[in-house]
Amino acid sequence: MSINSFGHLFRFTTWGESHGPALGATVDGCPPGVPLESAMIQQWLDKRRPGLNKNTTQRQEADEVRILSGVFEGQTTGTPIQLMIENTDQRSKDYGDIANTFRPGHADITYHQKYGIRDYRGGGRSSARETASRVAAGGVAREAIQKVAPGVQIKGYMTQMGEKQIDRSKVDWYQIDQNDFFCPDAQAAGEWNDYLAWLRKDDHNSVGAIIEVVARGVPAGIGAPVYGKLDTDLAAAMMSINAVKGVEIGEGMAAAALTGRENADEIFMGPNCPEYSSNHAGGVLGGISTGQDIVVRFAVKPTSSILSPRKSIRMDGTPTEVVTNGRHDPCVGIRAVPVGEAMMACVILDHLLLDRGQTGGERGQIG
Repeated sequence: MSINSFGHLFRFTTWGESHGPALGATVDGCPPGVPLESAMIQQWLDKRRPGLNKNTTQRQEADEVRILSGVFEGQTTGTPIQLMIENTDQRSKDYGDIANTFRPGHADITYHQKYGIRDYRGGGRSSARETASRVAAGGVAREAIQKVAPGVQIKGYMTQMGEKQIDRSKVDWYQIDQNDFFCPDAQAAGEWNDYLAWLRKDDHNSVGAIIEVVARGVPAGIGAPVYGKLDTDLAAAMMSINAVKGVEIGEGMAAAALTGRENADEIFMGPNCPEYSSNHAGGVLGGISTGQDIVVRFAVKPTSSILSPRKSIRMDGTPTEVVTNGRHDPCVGIRAVPVGEAMMACVILDHLLLDRGQTGGERGQIG
């Protein structure tokens, strides 16, 4: 059995391949009465779509989403929502030379080992093109969140490209949408632009990245202990994104270098609710939200499709060298930002609905 669905109460199933006629998502569990039209979803797909600038793949896809079911007179009906995005700029001939060759760093070899057959046209189901479906599902989740918890804001941005990091003292959320990299540090964005131009044109190489996604305004008390932890599902959501190799919540791996005094977020009583001196926990304690910002980071590996030759083998086991032609992202982390936002939205909505079903929104009183 192949697992192509994600979520508990709010659940989506993605379908389609990189070079097939279309791809999309079936969204189930969205509450009824949520205002929804294709333009609300399209705004997020436009952030992820290819060909937006010189720093991403030049494949030209409009990524226009069509809502085929689950919406009547501009509102969700509570029935499954079918979303479809047609592929219009496939160039399958670019992949003819690798039909019998495994590309290093790609899922070609593992797909063949598992299924005995693979779609070599752009990776088929393993292509990052699949993430367009997730972003569409995330667009539905965002609209539902506005009805269930209207104070929630979700924002993603790149904090690192290769070894080049942002200056945390210069972080400005306004800058995120002002450059090609979803970078909150304007100076870093300029440096990244020059670096990526050299990497793409002169070095024929690619580079990895780190993306941070923050959810503000999430109420305290969503998530559950042990197997229903909010951070467990967030980690699974981000880890399921193509090319992701590491996920952190809050302080993450850096917490191992802290002492207990440094790591503990001290608690004080504020005017209306508890407040914290810091947020090393990333907004989650014991799997349950604290009411602080929920902070997730994930690391994306360098794009494996590069023009530099790499050693590999053919289907018959003979050695070869692979140069991957076609149109590819020199830093796939750029377009992973809206994907991370979408997955955050889907998990937050799912847990809001789970909490509503279990507790009805009742909370233990403090103060």
